[in-house]
Amino acid sequence: MPSRPGTPRLLRELNDRSALDLLVSSGPLTRAQIGQHTGLSKVTASQLLSRLEERGLVSVVGEQAGGRGPNAALYAVVPSSAYVAGLEVGPNRVTAGIADITGEIAAEVTVDPNGADDPVSVIHDVVVKACRSARIPLAKLRALVLGTPGVIDPRTGDVQFIYDLPHWHAGILQALRRDLRLEVTIENDVNLAALAERADGAARDVDDFALLWATRGIGLAVMIGGRLHRGVSGGAGEIGYLPVPGMPLPDEDTESLTWEMPALGGGLGALAGADAIRELADRHGFAAPTATECVRTAAGAGEDGDPFMRELATRLAYGVASVTIVLDPELVVIAGDIGRAGGERLAGLIEEAVGRICPTRPRVALTRVEGNPVLRGAILAALDRAREDVFSASPA
Repeated sequence: MPSRPGTPRLLRELNDRSALDLLVSSGPLTRAQIGQHTGLSKVTASQLLSRLEERGLVSVVGEQAGGRGPNAALYAVVPSSAYVAGLEVGPNRVTAGIADITGEIAAEVTVDPNGADDPVSVIHDVVVKACRSARIPLAKLRALVLGTPGVIDPRTGDVQFIYDLPHWHAGILQALRRDLRLEVTIENDVNLAALAERADGAARDVDDFALLWATRGIGLAVMIGGRLHRGVSGGAGEIGYLPVPGMPLPDEDTESLTWEMPALGGGLGALAGADAIRELADRHGFAAPTATECVRTAAGAGEDGDPFMRELATRLAYGVASVTIVLDPELVVIAGDIGRAGGERLAGLIEEAVGRICPTRPRVALTRVEGNPVLRGAILAALDRAREDVFSASPA
């Protein structure tokens, strides 16, 4: 029977969840410290810890010396009480990470899909491989979040369109859940990078910001009031389709609402995507096999690289300006392989260019997330789902 507001059972659940969240963020803690942070009495805190110990969620991990009397026991969340998986899926690699309920990474595995045409088997194999590396059974996973470079329907959670993963299609979400017997969530990769940026990077504790993702293509994530803005169809942030002066527009027969326009076929993607950057770099004498190498070389060339860097910054500023004029965010973060390659110099030039275009000038900063931001965001999202499930569950 569902708990009703104000009932003792509901209050116990709220107190238990509050204490567990506190122990994850600030533990280990003594009973007295838990009481101080939560406002609970010593008796209530003791009862709470007894319940959580019985459920296998917390344990004593040490002692804290005090004044008179015996040392106080230190409590912490049991890391092995649950695990989660986060994945980054791309055309050339699939990376899976396993973390325990505290967020500690237990294993990370990367595989080459080798053009496999069955995404379910690819995901199954990499998750099993990661679990083996972490030395945990698949059944220990409580949540899995998977990041892909595409449009996800926020109403169903299923794939609508992924340009460079042709075998991913509507119905894949349920197929993955059936195969893994696990709560699976699919999310846009740039949105996950924004979650990581807010938790660990340049946008830490910033409620209103945008993240410009420059890599093979170009994308954007927007966070408003501390929440991701996906749009009614999941297409918020697909600025590769943004019309810009001098570039072709989507054809009427393949308009963006169908999500079938070839990436980089028109709009900002054709101006600031990887192919366009390589062409621009070649004209400025910075030819290299990849756009990322082109930008890194120019960024390190000092004054000689300035003409290329300024033109690149102006092109990327069109995308930043589009969100600045409409939403006026506090901060815009530059991320992705190409964004990282440009470094602080590129971020500064983008800020200058946006200032020339827009009546307002947001702060533009380079990403500060270490490692793989999409994977990090996937793990953070999976932890949020798993903790809601594990920490809020009532004992039988």
